[in-house]
Amino acid sequence: MLWVLCHCLAVVVFVNRYVAGILLRLARHKNWDATRDDYEPTVTAIIPMFNEGAAIKETLQSLLDSEYPAAKLNVICIDDCSTDDSYEQAREIAKTSGGRLKIIRNRTNLGKRRSIIRATREAESEIIVSVDSDVIVFPSALRELVARFTEPEVAAVGGRVHVSNPNDNWLSKMQTIKYYYGQEHLKNLERSLDSVMCLSGCLTAYRRTVLMELEPILENRNLLGVPIKYGEDRFLTHQIVKHGYKTRMTMDAMCFTKAPTTLKGYFNQQLRWKRSNIVDYVVGVGHAWQLHPLLCLQYLSLLMLLLVYPFVIVTHVINHQFFSLAMFHVEVIALFGLVYWFAPSVRRLPPWLRVHPLSFLPMAVLMPVAYLLLTPLGMFTLDSSSWETRGHGNAQTAPTPPPPGPK
Repeated sequence: MLWVLCHCLAVVVFVNRYVAGILLRLARHKNWDATRDDYEPTVTAIIPMFNEGAAIKETLQSLLDSEYPAAKLNVICIDDCSTDDSYEQAREIAKTSGGRLKIIRNRTNLGKRRSIIRATREAESEIIVSVDSDVIVFPSALRELVARFTEPEVAAVGGRVHVSNPNDNWLSKMQTIKYYYGQEHLKNLERSLDSVMCLSGCLTAYRRTVLMELEPILENRNLLGVPIKYGEDRFLTHQIVKHGYKTRMTMDAMCFTKAPTTLKGYFNQQLRWKRSNIVDYVVGVGHAWQLHPLLCLQYLSLLMLLLVYPFVIVTHVINHQFFSLAMFHVEVIALFGLVYWFAPSVRRLPPWLRVHPLSFLPMAVLMPVAYLLLTPLGMFTLDSSSWETRGHGNAQTAPTPPPPGPK
């Protein structure tokens, strides 16, 4: 019975995300990814940072080198109690920024979301661009993001995330294809309805007025009284949609991030994302009914699949049918790998950004493992507050801040 239910949910998710998404995209062909050339607002890029070391220099420099008018672009880097030399490294870049880069430091560990809120309060620009501290932003990315604010109701626009180290090893190759599907296919339905439910923290632009409007909700985020410090991008996007604004995504605003190259790093990342999914789906289920019917169907089916699939795996193991389940995964993953290989958007990429389609096969093992182990683990560790994406631990207090650096 569970297997039948899981199959039905999988079919609903597939049809909704791919078939319905493609049909709606074709129907909106003329308005798909609409832009305007007469909008050039002031922009502040905000980078929350924790233990990035010298790598933060590349992120900050990529923003300062953006193809956007220097007089209308400022950057704020906020250090969340790093225990390494990240703060000093960021100040080095600030010295040569011509006053466009401001470095501030939290006295206690606030987490990514509250750090962004603090920096947003200090900014005065019309558009806030949130950028992760391990991301390299493509020179034209900010201009491409801004061009998608074609009407006042558009409150947020997200960009395309590429894996910058696709050929490091088998794990980074697999994630390159995973990122491709997550960016270019899985959000087609949401993009068609101007209601993208999760805009990546790697690179997303927001109207500052909307962030300030939602500040009380963002500041006090909790689950049954327990403060939640992860999944900020998903939570923020959901709140924007919930309050009646439009959210968009464009493939033309590009950035690059490193994929984990160890199983420990990969599963830490997936665990954090799994917690975020659980909290978002459970807390947001009451609002799902107010979404477009197709989005509501997708939301509820994904929630059910998240909860049911671990039991399907356990049932197959108990009934000595795990091999048949594994072969089914291999067949599906192999098909997805071939679609990736022949996709026009992939063929246009430079060779160093592409990987062989067989690189996706490990997903046939890692996906059920993630569902089986990480779903229950995520449920029992919802109160975690660590920066787990890159293996960073918790931080509670900052060392005594040095004298103010360059502004």
